[in-house]
Amino acid sequence: MDQSIHIAATQAAAPCTIVIFGASGDLAKRKLLPAIYNLSACGERVAPENFAVVGFARRPMTVEKFRSDARDWAARYSRLELDQKCWNDFATRLDYVSGLDQADGFHRLRQRLEQLEAERHLPPNRIYYLSVPPEAVAECIERLGSAGLIAKPGAANFTRIVLEKPIGHDLVSALELSRLAHQYFDESQIFRIDHYLGKETVQNLLVLRFANAIFERMWGARNVDHVQITVAESEGVGSRAMYYDPAGALRDMVQNHILQLLALIAMDPPVSLEADAIRDAKLNVLRALRPLSHRGAGDLVVRGRYGPGLVEGTAVKGYLQEPGIPPTSRTETFVALKVFIDNWRWAGVPFYLRTGKRLAARESLIYIQFKDAPRILFNRTGELPSNALTIRIQPDEGFSFEVLAKQPGLDITLRPVHMNLRYQSEFSGASPDAYERLLLDIMNGDHTLFVSARFVEKSWEFVQSVLDWWSDDPAIPLHDYAAGTFGPAAADQLLERDGRRWRNP
Repeated sequence: MDQSIHIAATQAAAPCTIVIFGASGDLAKRKLLPAIYNLSACGERVAPENFAVVGFARRPMTVEKFRSDARDWAARYSRLELDQKCWNDFATRLDYVSGLDQADGFHRLRQRLEQLEAERHLPPNRIYYLSVPPEAVAECIERLGSAGLIAKPGAANFTRIVLEKPIGHDLVSALELSRLAHQYFDESQIFRIDHYLGKETVQNLLVLRFANAIFERMWGARNVDHVQITVAESEGVGSRAMYYDPAGALRDMVQNHILQLLALIAMDPPVSLEADAIRDAKLNVLRALRPLSHRGAGDLVVRGRYGPGLVEGTAVKGYLQEPGIPPTSRTETFVALKVFIDNWRWAGVPFYLRTGKRLAARESLIYIQFKDAPRILFNRTGELPSNALTIRIQPDEGFSFEVLAKQPGLDITLRPVHMNLRYQSEFSGASPDAYERLLLDIMNGDHTLFVSARFVEKSWEFVQSVLDWWSDDPAIPLHDYAAGTFGPAAADQLLERDGRRWRNP
Protein backbone atom coordinates (compact mmCIF):
# COMPACT_ATOMS: atom_id res chain seq x y z
CA MET A 1 0.00 0.00 0.00
CA ASP A 2 1.32 3.43 -0.97
CA GLN A 3 1.80 5.47 2.21
CA SER A 4 3.22 8.54 0.50
CA ILE A 5 2.12 11.86 1.97
CA HIS A 6 1.77 14.54 -0.69
CA ILE A 7 2.69 17.96 0.71
CA ALA A 8 2.80 20.16 -2.38
CA ALA A 9 2.50 19.67 -6.12
CA THR A 10 4.96 21.05 -8.63
CA GLN A 11 3.19 23.59 -10.80
CA ALA A 12 4.21 25.08 -14.12
CA ALA A 13 5.66 28.53 -13.72
CA ALA A 14 4.39 31.74 -15.27
CA PRO A 15 5.42 32.54 -18.86
CA CYS A 16 8.88 34.13 -18.95
CA THR A 17 12.10 34.65 -20.86
CA ILE A 18 15.37 33.30 -19.46
CA VAL A 19 18.44 35.23 -20.60
CA ILE A 20 21.68 33.28 -20.12
CA PHE A 21 24.65 35.64 -19.93
CA GLY A 22 27.75 33.75 -21.08
CA ALA A 23 25.66 31.30 -23.09
CA SER A 24 28.68 29.79 -24.85
CA GLY A 25 30.39 28.95 -21.55
CA ASP A 26 30.82 25.62 -19.80
CA LEU A 27 28.02 26.07 -17.24
CA ALA A 28 25.46 26.87 -19.93
CA LYS A 29 26.55 23.88 -22.02
CA ARG A 30 26.73 21.28 -19.27
CA LYS A 31 24.00 22.38 -16.89
CA LEU A 32 21.69 25.25 -17.77
CA LEU A 33 20.46 24.44 -21.27
CA PRO A 34 20.14 20.68 -20.60
CA ALA A 35 18.25 21.45 -17.37
CA ILE A 36 15.80 23.80 -19.09
CA TYR A 37 15.24 21.20 -21.81
CA ASN A 38 14.49 18.56 -19.16
CA LEU A 39 11.98 20.87 -17.48
CA SER A 40 10.16 21.26 -20.80
CA ALA A 41 10.46 17.66 -22.03
CA CYS A 42 7.41 15.69 -23.13
CA GLY A 43 5.72 13.80 -20.31
CA GLU A 44 7.66 15.64 -17.58
CA ARG A 45 6.85 19.21 -18.45
CA VAL A 46 6.89 21.66 -15.56
CA ALA A 47 8.34 24.60 -17.48
CA PRO A 48 5.89 27.33 -18.51
CA GLU A 49 3.66 26.59 -21.49
CA ASN A 50 5.03 29.73 -23.09
CA PHE A 51 8.67 30.65 -22.53
CA ALA A 52 11.83 31.60 -24.39
CA VAL A 53 15.56 31.18 -23.76
CA VAL A 54 17.94 33.83 -25.06
CA GLY A 55 21.66 33.18 -25.14
CA PHE A 56 23.67 36.37 -24.62
CA ALA A 57 27.44 36.21 -25.13
CA ARG A 58 30.36 38.02 -26.70
CA ARG A 59 31.01 36.20 -29.95
CA PRO A 60 28.79 36.52 -33.03
CA MET A 61 26.70 33.43 -33.75
CA THR A 62 23.58 32.75 -35.77
CA VAL A 63 20.46 31.52 -34.01
CA GLU A 64 20.66 28.34 -36.09
CA LYS A 65 24.21 27.67 -34.89
CA PHE A 66 23.20 28.28 -31.27
CA ARG A 67 20.31 25.85 -31.60
CA SER A 68 22.52 23.23 -33.22
CA ASP A 69 25.16 23.55 -30.49
CA ALA A 70 22.48 23.44 -27.81
CA ARG A 71 21.17 20.19 -29.26
CA ASP A 72 24.65 18.65 -29.06
CA TRP A 73 25.00 19.79 -25.44
CA ALA A 74 21.59 18.43 -24.46
CA ALA A 75 22.28 15.10 -26.17
CA ARG A 76 25.52 14.78 -24.22
CA TYR A 77 24.58 16.17 -20.80
CA SER A 78 20.81 15.89 -20.41
CA ARG A 79 19.42 13.60 -17.70
CA LEU A 80 16.73 12.52 -20.16
CA GLU A 81 17.32 10.88 -23.50
CA LEU A 82 16.82 13.38 -26.30
CA ASP A 83 13.42 13.05 -27.96
CA GLN A 84 13.33 14.57 -31.44
CA LYS A 85 9.75 15.82 -31.20
CA CYS A 86 10.39 17.43 -27.81
CA TRP A 87 13.64 18.91 -29.02
CA ASN A 88 12.03 20.44 -32.12
CA ASP A 89 9.56 22.27 -29.88
CA PHE A 90 12.32 23.36 -27.48
CA ALA A 91 14.60 24.57 -30.29
CA THR A 92 11.98 27.03 -31.53
CA ARG A 93 12.17 28.73 -28.12
CA LEU A 94 15.94 29.35 -28.36
CA ASP A 95 17.35 32.65 -29.54
CA TYR A 96 20.76 34.31 -29.45
CA VAL A 97 22.16 37.83 -29.13
CA SER A 98 25.86 38.74 -29.34
CA GLY A 99 27.59 41.82 -27.94
CA LEU A 100 27.83 41.09 -24.22
CA ASP A 101 31.13 42.98 -24.22
CA GLN A 102 30.11 45.78 -26.61
CA ALA A 103 28.86 49.27 -25.81
CA ASP A 104 25.48 48.78 -27.49
CA GLY A 105 25.12 45.10 -26.60
CA PHE A 106 22.59 45.57 -23.80
CA HIS A 107 20.45 47.89 -25.89
CA ARG A 108 20.43 45.27 -28.66
CA LEU A 109 19.41 42.73 -26.05
CA ARG A 110 16.51 44.94 -24.96
CA GLN A 111 15.33 45.38 -28.55
CA ARG A 112 15.46 41.64 -29.20
CA LEU A 113 13.60 40.82 -25.97
CA GLU A 114 10.82 43.27 -26.81
CA GLN A 115 10.62 41.82 -30.33
CA LEU A 116 10.48 38.22 -29.09
CA GLU A 117 7.85 39.03 -26.48
CA ALA A 118 5.66 40.66 -29.12
CA GLU A 119 6.10 37.78 -31.59
CA ARG A 120 5.47 35.04 -29.01
CA HIS A 121 2.83 36.89 -26.97
CA LEU A 122 5.05 36.67 -23.91
CA PRO A 123 4.68 39.03 -20.95
CA PRO A 124 7.93 40.87 -20.07
CA ASN A 125 8.76 38.48 -17.21
CA ARG A 126 12.54 38.17 -17.40
CA ILE A 127 15.19 36.12 -15.63
CA TYR A 128 18.82 37.15 -16.12
CA TYR A 129 21.21 34.31 -15.31
CA LEU A 130 24.73 35.75 -14.95
CA SER A 131 26.89 32.79 -15.97
CA VAL A 132 29.91 35.06 -16.33
CA PRO A 133 33.31 35.38 -14.60
CA PRO A 134 33.09 36.98 -11.12
CA GLU A 135 34.89 40.11 -12.27
CA ALA A 136 32.18 40.76 -14.92
CA VAL A 137 29.15 40.56 -12.59
CA ALA A 138 29.17 44.17 -11.38
CA GLU A 139 29.43 45.57 -14.92
CA CYS A 140 26.55 43.36 -16.10
CA ILE A 141 24.32 44.60 -13.28
CA GLU A 142 25.13 48.25 -14.00
CA ARG A 143 24.55 47.84 -17.74
CA LEU A 144 21.23 46.08 -17.16
CA GLY A 145 20.19 49.13 -15.17
CA SER A 146 21.40 51.69 -17.68
CA ALA A 147 19.67 49.85 -20.54
CA GLY A 148 16.33 49.95 -18.74
CA LEU A 149 16.12 46.17 -18.45
CA ILE A 150 15.10 46.02 -14.78
CA ALA A 151 11.48 46.27 -13.60
CA LYS A 152 10.86 47.57 -10.11
CA PRO A 153 9.73 45.11 -7.41
CA GLY A 154 5.97 44.90 -7.24
CA ALA A 155 5.56 45.76 -10.93
CA ALA A 156 3.01 43.87 -13.00
CA ASN A 157 5.80 41.80 -14.55
CA PHE A 158 8.85 40.45 -12.75
CA THR A 159 12.58 40.84 -13.25
CA ARG A 160 14.86 38.36 -11.47
CA ILE A 161 18.63 38.05 -11.48
CA VAL A 162 20.64 34.91 -10.74
CA LEU A 163 24.14 35.19 -9.28
CA GLU A 164 26.52 32.21 -9.31
CA LYS A 165 29.18 31.62 -6.69
CA PRO A 166 31.59 32.99 -5.74
CA ILE A 167 29.73 35.98 -4.32
CA GLY A 168 32.82 38.14 -3.88
CA HIS A 169 36.45 37.23 -3.25
CA ASP A 170 36.50 38.34 0.39
CA LEU A 171 34.28 40.14 2.89
CA VAL A 172 34.93 43.61 1.45
CA SER A 173 34.17 42.62 -2.16
CA ALA A 174 31.10 40.59 -1.11
CA LEU A 175 29.67 43.59 0.73
CA GLU A 176 30.38 45.84 -2.25
CA LEU A 177 28.68 43.42 -4.65
CA SER A 178 25.69 43.24 -2.32
CA ARG A 179 25.51 47.05 -2.16
CA LEU A 180 25.62 47.29 -5.95
CA ALA A 181 23.01 44.56 -6.48
CA HIS A 182 20.65 46.27 -4.03
CA GLN A 183 21.16 49.57 -5.83
CA TYR A 184 19.38 48.08 -8.86
CA PHE A 185 17.39 45.13 -7.45
CA ASP A 186 15.29 44.43 -4.39
CA GLU A 187 16.39 41.42 -2.33
CA SER A 188 13.22 39.64 -3.49
CA GLN A 189 14.52 39.82 -7.08
CA ILE A 190 17.99 38.34 -6.34
CA PHE A 191 18.66 34.59 -6.44
CA ARG A 192 22.16 33.60 -5.26
CA ILE A 193 22.54 30.05 -6.47
CA ASP A 194 24.44 27.22 -4.79
CA HIS A 195 23.83 24.04 -6.78
CA TYR A 196 24.50 21.91 -3.69
CA LEU A 197 21.18 23.11 -2.27
CA GLY A 198 19.37 21.65 -5.27
CA LYS A 199 20.64 18.12 -4.68
CA GLU A 200 17.92 15.70 -3.64
CA THR A 201 19.73 14.55 -0.50
CA VAL A 202 20.37 18.10 0.68
CA GLN A 203 16.68 18.97 0.23
CA ASN A 204 15.82 15.78 2.12
CA LEU A 205 17.75 17.01 5.18
CA LEU A 206 14.75 19.09 6.23
CA VAL A 207 12.43 16.10 5.87
CA LEU A 208 14.82 13.75 7.67
CA ARG A 209 15.17 16.14 10.58
CA PHE A 210 11.73 17.62 11.01
CA ALA A 211 9.36 14.91 9.74
CA ASN A 212 10.95 12.15 11.87
CA ALA A 213 10.47 12.70 15.58
CA ILE A 214 13.07 10.04 16.46
CA PHE A 215 15.91 12.12 15.02
CA GLU A 216 14.82 15.56 16.20
CA ARG A 217 14.73 14.40 19.81
CA MET A 218 18.30 13.12 19.49
CA TRP A 219 19.59 16.21 17.69
CA GLY A 220 21.89 18.22 19.93
CA ALA A 221 24.54 18.26 22.64
CA ARG A 222 22.68 15.84 24.91
CA ASN A 223 23.05 12.93 22.48
CA VAL A 224 25.55 13.88 19.73
CA ASP A 225 29.27 13.35 20.30
CA HIS A 226 30.44 15.17 17.17
CA VAL A 227 29.58 15.91 13.53
CA GLN A 228 31.75 15.61 10.43
CA ILE A 229 31.09 17.23 7.04
CA THR A 230 33.28 16.07 4.16
CA VAL A 231 33.27 17.33 0.56
CA ALA A 232 36.01 15.32 -1.15
CA GLU A 233 37.00 15.65 -4.81
CA SER A 234 39.18 13.17 -6.65
CA GLU A 235 39.92 15.48 -9.58
CA GLY A 236 42.60 18.14 -9.52
CA VAL A 237 42.43 21.78 -10.50
CA GLY A 238 42.17 20.84 -14.20
CA SER A 239 41.57 23.80 -16.48
CA ARG A 240 40.38 26.08 -13.64
CA ALA A 241 43.83 27.35 -12.63
CA MET A 242 42.99 30.97 -13.47
CA TYR A 243 40.03 30.89 -11.07
CA TYR A 244 41.22 28.42 -8.50
CA ASP A 245 44.69 29.68 -7.63
CA PRO A 246 43.51 33.11 -6.41
CA ALA A 247 40.68 31.39 -4.52
CA GLY A 248 41.76 28.14 -2.87
CA ALA A 249 39.72 25.53 -1.02
CA LEU A 250 38.54 27.80 1.80
CA ARG A 251 36.93 30.32 -0.55
CA ASP A 252 35.87 27.78 -3.17
CA MET A 253 34.08 25.29 -0.91
CA VAL A 254 33.94 26.23 2.78
CA GLN A 255 32.50 29.74 2.43
CA ASN A 256 29.51 28.44 0.49
CA HIS A 257 28.84 24.68 0.14
CA ILE A 258 30.13 23.49 3.50
CA LEU A 259 28.70 26.32 5.58
CA GLN A 260 25.36 25.75 3.85
CA LEU A 261 25.45 22.07 4.84
CA LEU A 262 26.47 23.04 8.38
CA ALA A 263 23.51 25.41 8.64
CA LEU A 264 21.05 22.81 7.39
CA ILE A 265 22.25 20.09 9.72
CA ALA A 266 22.49 22.34 12.81
CA MET A 267 19.52 24.71 12.40
CA ASP A 268 16.62 24.80 14.84
CA PRO A 269 13.16 24.00 13.48
CA PRO A 270 11.89 26.92 11.37
CA VAL A 271 8.53 28.37 12.33
CA SER A 272 7.14 27.37 8.91
CA LEU A 273 8.21 26.05 5.51
CA GLU A 274 8.15 29.57 4.06
CA ALA A 275 11.42 30.64 2.43
CA ASP A 276 12.10 33.48 4.88
CA ALA A 277 11.55 31.23 7.91
CA ILE A 278 13.97 28.57 6.64
CA ARG A 279 16.59 31.15 5.67
CA ASP A 280 16.32 32.84 9.07
CA ALA A 281 16.82 29.50 10.85
CA LYS A 282 19.95 28.83 8.77
CA LEU A 283 21.28 32.33 9.39
CA ASN A 284 20.96 31.83 13.14
CA VAL A 285 23.49 28.99 12.93
CA LEU A 286 26.11 31.32 11.45
CA ARG A 287 25.29 33.94 14.05
CA ALA A 288 26.13 31.37 16.73
CA LEU A 289 29.28 30.07 14.98
CA ARG A 290 32.25 30.72 17.25
CA PRO A 291 34.77 33.03 15.52
CA LEU A 292 38.22 31.61 14.83
CA SER A 293 40.60 34.02 16.55
CA HIS A 294 44.24 34.24 15.51
CA ARG A 295 45.28 32.91 18.89
CA GLY A 296 43.27 29.69 18.66
CA ALA A 297 43.11 29.08 14.92
CA GLY A 298 46.44 27.24 14.86
CA ASP A 299 44.89 24.29 16.68
CA LEU A 300 41.59 24.42 14.80
CA VAL A 301 42.54 24.86 11.11
CA VAL A 302 44.73 22.73 8.82
CA ARG A 303 45.54 23.61 5.24
CA GLY A 304 47.25 21.43 2.68
CA ARG A 305 48.30 21.14 -0.95
CA TYR A 306 48.37 18.00 -3.09
CA GLY A 307 51.57 16.68 -4.53
CA PRO A 308 52.15 13.94 -7.12
CA GLY A 309 50.48 10.62 -6.43
CA LEU A 310 48.21 7.87 -7.70
CA VAL A 311 44.48 8.33 -8.26
CA GLU A 312 42.64 5.13 -9.17
CA GLY A 313 45.94 3.61 -10.26
CA THR A 314 46.92 6.52 -12.50
CA ALA A 315 49.91 8.74 -11.77
CA VAL A 316 48.92 12.42 -11.52
CA LYS A 317 50.80 15.69 -11.15
CA GLY A 318 51.10 17.74 -8.02
CA TYR A 319 49.36 21.11 -7.76
CA LEU A 320 52.48 23.14 -8.56
CA GLN A 321 52.99 21.13 -11.75
CA GLU A 322 49.48 21.81 -13.03
CA PRO A 323 49.23 24.08 -16.11
CA GLY A 324 48.75 27.73 -15.19
CA ILE A 325 49.80 27.39 -11.52
CA PRO A 326 52.71 29.69 -10.60
CA PRO A 327 55.63 27.87 -8.94
CA THR A 328 55.50 30.31 -6.00
CA SER A 329 51.82 29.62 -5.26
CA ARG A 330 50.79 29.25 -1.60
CA THR A 331 47.19 28.32 -2.42
CA GLU A 332 45.63 25.54 -0.35
CA THR A 333 43.84 22.67 -2.12
CA PHE A 334 42.73 21.15 1.19
CA VAL A 335 41.38 22.62 4.40
CA ALA A 336 40.07 21.05 7.61
CA LEU A 337 38.50 22.97 10.48
CA LYS A 338 37.14 22.27 13.94
CA VAL A 339 34.31 24.65 14.76
CA PHE A 340 31.74 25.14 17.51
CA ILE A 341 28.18 26.50 17.49
CA ASP A 342 27.61 28.43 20.69
CA ASN A 343 23.89 28.00 21.18
CA TRP A 344 21.70 25.99 23.54
CA ARG A 345 21.32 23.01 21.19
CA TRP A 346 24.98 22.49 20.23
CA ALA A 347 27.07 23.91 23.07
CA GLY A 348 30.31 21.94 23.35
CA VAL A 349 29.77 19.70 20.30
CA PRO A 350 32.67 19.90 17.81
CA PHE A 351 31.91 20.08 14.09
CA TYR A 352 34.77 18.87 11.90
CA LEU A 353 34.74 20.23 8.34
CA ARG A 354 37.04 19.22 5.50
CA THR A 355 37.30 19.56 1.75
CA GLY A 356 40.05 18.98 -0.77
CA LYS A 357 41.08 18.15 -4.29
CA ARG A 358 42.88 15.02 -5.51
CA LEU A 359 41.60 13.02 -2.55
CA ALA A 360 41.14 9.25 -2.54
CA ALA A 361 37.47 9.40 -3.56
CA ARG A 362 34.77 11.73 -4.76
CA GLU A 363 32.38 11.84 -1.85
CA SER A 364 30.22 14.35 -0.01
CA LEU A 365 28.72 13.28 3.29
CA ILE A 366 27.56 14.35 6.73
CA TYR A 367 28.45 11.99 9.58
CA ILE A 368 26.75 12.34 12.97
CA GLN A 369 28.26 10.21 15.74
CA PHE A 370 26.13 9.75 18.84
CA LYS A 371 27.43 9.50 22.37
CA ASP A 372 28.42 6.12 23.77
CA ALA A 373 26.07 4.08 25.91
CA PRO A 374 26.84 4.09 29.65
CA ARG A 375 29.58 1.69 30.75
CA ILE A 376 27.21 -0.71 32.46
CA LEU A 377 26.01 -3.64 30.36
CA PHE A 378 27.54 -4.71 27.06
CA ASN A 379 30.39 -2.19 27.03
CA ARG A 380 31.39 -2.71 30.65
CA THR A 381 34.62 -4.50 29.72
CA GLY A 382 35.56 -2.77 26.49
CA GLU A 383 34.77 -0.11 23.88
CA LEU A 384 31.76 -0.63 21.61
CA PRO A 385 31.34 1.12 18.25
CA SER A 386 29.16 4.20 18.48
CA ASN A 387 25.80 4.64 16.84
CA ALA A 388 26.11 6.91 13.83
CA LEU A 389 24.00 8.44 11.10
CA THR A 390 25.69 8.98 7.74
CA ILE A 391 23.98 11.17 5.14
CA ARG A 392 25.48 10.63 1.68
CA ILE A 393 25.09 13.56 -0.70
CA GLN A 394 27.17 12.25 -3.61
CA PRO A 395 27.79 10.07 -5.46
CA ASP A 396 25.59 7.38 -3.82
CA GLU A 397 22.72 9.47 -2.49
CA GLY A 398 21.02 8.18 0.64
CA PHE A 399 21.68 7.64 4.33
CA SER A 400 22.51 4.84 6.74
CA PHE A 401 22.03 4.40 10.48
CA GLU A 402 24.67 2.30 12.21
CA VAL A 403 23.49 0.28 15.21
CA LEU A 404 24.78 -2.74 17.14
CA ALA A 405 23.23 -6.19 16.83
CA LYS A 406 23.99 -9.65 18.15
CA GLN A 407 25.72 -11.86 15.65
CA PRO A 408 23.90 -15.23 15.26
CA GLY A 409 25.49 -17.98 17.34
CA LEU A 410 25.76 -19.39 20.84
CA ASP A 411 28.17 -16.69 22.00
CA ILE A 412 27.10 -13.10 22.61
CA THR A 413 29.06 -11.26 19.93
CA LEU A 414 28.06 -7.77 18.94
CA ARG A 415 28.84 -6.13 15.65
CA PRO A 416 27.72 -2.97 13.83
CA VAL A 417 25.04 -3.29 11.17
CA HIS A 418 23.76 -0.63 8.79
CA MET A 419 20.14 0.31 8.26
CA ASN A 420 20.72 1.63 4.76
CA LEU A 421 18.64 3.71 2.35
CA ARG A 422 19.87 4.16 -1.20
CA TYR A 423 17.77 6.55 -3.25
CA GLN A 424 18.41 4.62 -6.46
CA SER A 425 17.02 1.36 -5.07
CA GLU A 426 14.23 2.79 -2.90
CA PHE A 427 12.71 5.26 -5.34
CA SER A 428 11.97 4.60 -8.99
CA GLY A 429 12.88 7.06 -11.70
CA ALA A 430 15.82 9.41 -12.07
CA SER A 431 16.10 12.34 -9.65
CA PRO A 432 15.94 15.79 -11.23
CA ASP A 433 19.29 17.48 -11.64
CA ALA A 434 20.05 20.14 -9.04
CA TYR A 435 19.85 22.89 -11.64
CA GLU A 436 16.40 21.71 -12.74
CA ARG A 437 15.05 22.16 -9.22
CA LEU A 438 16.71 25.53 -8.77
CA LEU A 439 15.74 26.93 -12.16
CA LEU A 440 12.12 25.96 -11.59
CA ASP A 441 12.20 27.68 -8.19
CA ILE A 442 13.59 30.83 -9.80
CA MET A 443 10.74 30.80 -12.33
CA ASN A 444 8.29 30.44 -9.44
CA GLY A 445 10.01 33.11 -7.32
CA ASP A 446 10.73 30.66 -4.48
CA HIS A 447 13.81 31.64 -2.42
CA THR A 448 13.84 28.61 -0.10
CA LEU A 449 16.94 26.99 -1.62
CA PHE A 450 18.81 30.22 -2.27
CA VAL A 451 21.29 32.18 -0.19
CA SER A 452 20.32 35.45 1.48
CA ALA A 453 22.50 38.56 1.54
CA ARG A 454 22.93 38.25 5.31
CA PHE A 455 24.01 34.61 5.03
CA VAL A 456 26.67 35.57 2.48
CA GLU A 457 27.88 38.36 4.77
CA LYS A 458 28.06 36.14 7.88
CA SER A 459 29.80 33.32 6.02
CA TRP A 460 32.45 35.72 4.73
CA GLU A 461 32.93 37.18 8.21
CA PHE A 462 33.76 33.71 9.51
CA VAL A 463 36.06 32.78 6.62
CA GLN A 464 37.76 36.19 6.50
CA SER A 465 39.28 35.72 9.95
CA VAL A 466 41.14 32.62 8.68
CA LEU A 467 42.19 34.35 5.45
CA ASP A 468 43.57 37.28 7.44
CA TRP A 469 45.42 34.92 9.76
CA TRP A 470 47.06 33.16 6.84
CA SER A 471 47.94 36.49 5.22
CA ASP A 472 49.41 37.97 8.39
CA ASP A 473 51.65 35.00 9.19
CA PRO A 474 53.51 33.47 6.20
CA ALA A 475 55.11 30.92 8.54
CA ILE A 476 51.80 29.05 8.97
CA PRO A 477 52.42 25.60 7.45
CA LEU A 478 50.95 24.45 4.15
CA HIS A 479 51.03 20.67 4.60
CA ASP A 480 51.80 18.51 1.59
CA TYR A 481 49.76 15.39 0.91
CA ALA A 482 50.03 12.82 -1.85
CA ALA A 483 47.29 12.81 -4.48
CA GLY A 484 45.01 9.82 -3.93
CA THR A 485 45.04 10.08 -0.11
CA PHE A 486 42.57 11.76 2.24
CA GLY A 487 44.73 14.78 2.96
CA PRO A 488 47.68 15.62 5.19
CA ALA A 489 48.49 13.83 8.44
CA ALA A 490 47.84 17.08 10.31
CA ALA A 491 44.14 16.78 9.42
CA ASP A 492 44.01 13.32 11.02
CA GLN A 493 45.74 14.71 14.09
CA LEU A 494 43.06 17.40 14.37
CA LEU A 495 40.65 14.62 15.39
CA GLU A 496 43.11 12.27 17.02
CA ARG A 497 43.89 14.87 19.67
CA ASP A 498 40.22 14.55 20.67
CA GLY A 499 40.25 10.74 20.56
CA ARG A 500 38.31 10.67 17.29
CA ARG A 501 38.98 9.90 13.63
CA TRP A 502 37.60 10.83 10.23
CA ARG A 503 34.94 8.67 8.68
CA ASN A 504 36.49 7.54 5.35
CA PRO A 505 35.01 5.22 2.71
